[in-house]
Parts: sequence; structure tokens; C-alpha cells
Amino acid sequence: MLSYRSHPHTGGQGIYLRHLSRELANLGHQVEVISGQPYPELDHPGVTLTKVPSLDLYRQPDPFRVPKLREFRDRIDVEEFATMCIAGFPEPKTFSLRAARLLKDRVDDFDIVHDNQVLGYGMLEIEKLGLPLITTLHHPITFDRRIDIAQTRNPWRKFTLWRWYGFLRMQAKVARAARRIMTPSEASKRDIATDFGVDPARMQVILLGVDDGFVPPSKPRVPGRILAMASADAPMKGIATLLEAFAKLRTERDLELVLVTKPRPGGRTEKLIDKLAIADSVHFVSGVSDAELVELMGSAEIACVPSLYEGFSLPTAELMACATPLIVSRAGAIPEVVGPDGECADLVTPGDVGELGAALAALLDDPERRERMGRAGRRRVEELFSWRAVATKVAAAYEDVIAEYRREQEEHTDADR
Repeated sequence: MLSYRSHPHTGGQGIYLRHLSRELANLGHQVEVISGQPYPELDHPGVTLTKVPSLDLYRQPDPFRVPKLREFRDRIDVEEFATMCIAGFPEPKTFSLRAARLLKDRVDDFDIVHDNQVLGYGMLEIEKLGLPLITTLHHPITFDRRIDIAQTRNPWRKFTLWRWYGFLRMQAKVARAARRIMTPSEASKRDIATDFGVDPARMQVILLGVDDGFVPPSKPRVPGRILAMASADAPMKGIATLLEAFAKLRTERDLELVLVTKPRPGGRTEKLIDKLAIADSVHFVSGVSDAELVELMGSAEIACVPSLYEGFSLPTAELMACATPLIVSRAGAIPEVVGPDGECADLVTPGDVGELGAALAALLDDPERRERMGRAGRRRVEELFSWRAVATKVAAAYEDVIAEYRREQEEHTDADR
């Protein structure tokens, strides 16, 4: 399994890698994770981690750093630094080149290679080495680019964003060449077909799972607590909409907003909180253990997912597993995750402050409906979202791809004769 940045706290790709690798190993498969920095947290002692160091140019607390001359090992390192210097994001390409180079000497060690949304040019070389390749594409990052640029007024900032997202041309090209793409929702499948030009016949929807540790709370929920889990400064996550709706409600009610994220100091979220004068009622939580996170998710009366787009939204399913009632945006794959409007969650228009505020107020005033929605959410997770089921379906997809690849190799051999 290949992943260019894999720590669970850096996003859904790391969470996917962690749980899927564990369940594949539990099914009896030998799994090796080949990852760039920040490295993953792996749950199964039988899953091997092979580290592929980069220059780690974006590490905290020194992002966009200038490496010392002795850190440069080869031309890939030079390309990585040069791309950063011209405002590009090099990691998908440079990791893919390093991974292909590593696999060149290890072809006999594996039956299949699984690309976890790297989609770098190095992926095109892997099947030439003699290894079948399957790809997971969680959602096309074109949506992130559109939303980021639409919410930026500064012309220079718009230009640098276009440069940053320059890797998307490469990802689209590699996706079109991919043998099989797994994606977690019908919404993502449609968007990959539209934005990347991938043939839908080569895509397969496999839902994501929820870890068994996400369970309903054993303690009473905190009155007036609203929770959201999202990158605070990413416009696509819609936190600004939630903050404005919360500020209006806060003038009439005793409420608390807990944001599970670490905001950028002096970033747009902190500035908006100061402008709305709600700093005393908004609390940030980050760096907590899994057990602490589950307890926090179960402590809220309501959780909110105000995203402008999601390819799946794993936190939404995790909150449902904790029986926490939800108010979510009618965006991307979120409606697929939560089901019919009003059953496990109330759906609202993305970016609509008034509609979100009204939905929050109505649900805060209806404890019986909150209880009913929480129970329905828990049932839905138990019925649909299991990592073991995900691993079983992924393993079946592996078998299909391996068989297809071997047939093609035999046909080419016969043709050569």
C-alpha cells in the first residue's frame, strides 16, 4: 500500500490506510505500507512499515523550510525543493518516483500494489515493472481548488493557489490511465468521471468503515454543546458558515462550540472568531487520543458538518456511531452517508448561514428528536460501515485486478510467440 503522507491527523487518507491495513492483515493477507512523511500509525503488528523519507518541507513548526545542502540526496530531492520554491506542491509526484524506484528491486515481494491517492507519474511505471496496480481515489481535489480560489480575493493569492494545485493535471492523467479505481461514494465516482475524465466502468464504489471504538456515550451529554470536526482554515470545510450561525444563536442562548482542529495562528478562523466576538464560547481541541476523541464526540448535544464538499466524510459516520445527532450540508457524498433527511441528520444548504442557524435552533429545542436521530445514526453505522466488510471487498478487487493483469501478460506472451 503506497501513501505519500499517512498520519491519521493529516486527513482521511491516513485513517483509511490505518484501518484497511489492519483488517486486511486480520483476513490473513501480508501487508506492507510504503509511506512518506508524516508516517502512519499502524494498528496491526503484522503490517510492515517501509519509510520513504522526503525532504519533509511542510513539517511543523517550520513549514516551507529551506533544507541544508547535506540533506539533498538526489535529483528527486532537488525537484521537490524547486517545486516548493515556485509555489507548487511536489509530494505526490516525488513520492511516486521514490516508490517506483524502491519497487524496481522488489517485484517478487508483492502480488499487487495499492495506490492510496498518490496518482503521481511514478505510478505509471509500476505495472511496467511487472506488478498490477489498483488505485483508491477518495475524491478529486479539483473541488478543493475551486472552493479555495472562489473564496480568495487577493490576485497574488489566487495565482499561488493555481500553482499549488498544479499537481492536479498529473493526477488527472494518471487516473485516466489507472486499471481500476476504488472510491468511497457515488458522488465521488460521478465527480472523478466529470473532472478527471475517468471511464465510470473502471471505477468501483466501496464504502468506508468506522472503527469499533466509536460508541455511544456512557455519560450525560453537555447541555448546549455543539461539535464540529474539520480543518478550521480550509474553506471547503465550511467552518466560517458555522461560526456565523453560532454567533447569532449565542446572543439568545447559552451555547458552546467545540472545534476538533488546530487553527493556524492569525488565520482566517481566528480572525473571524475575533470579529464575531465569540472567543469565550469557541474552544479548540487537538492532539487527543482515540478514547478522548470518542468521549468528546459523545459529549455534544449536536454535531455539525457544514462542508461545502466531501468525497465521503468519515467524521460524519464516526459521529453517527457515537449516536450524536447531526446537522450536515447537502453537499458531495454527505447525503449518501447520513441517509434520508431527518432520519439521522438534518440536511441544509451548503454555505447558508440562516438555514444552518434555524436548523441548529430547532434541534436544540427538541431533545426527543435528538435522541431518536442518534439511535438511527448508530443503527445505520452498524448496518453499513464496517472496516472488515471494506477489507473483504477490497481484497476481492485485488483478486480481480491480479487475474486481469496475469491474463494480459499471458496474451502478450502468446502474441510474442
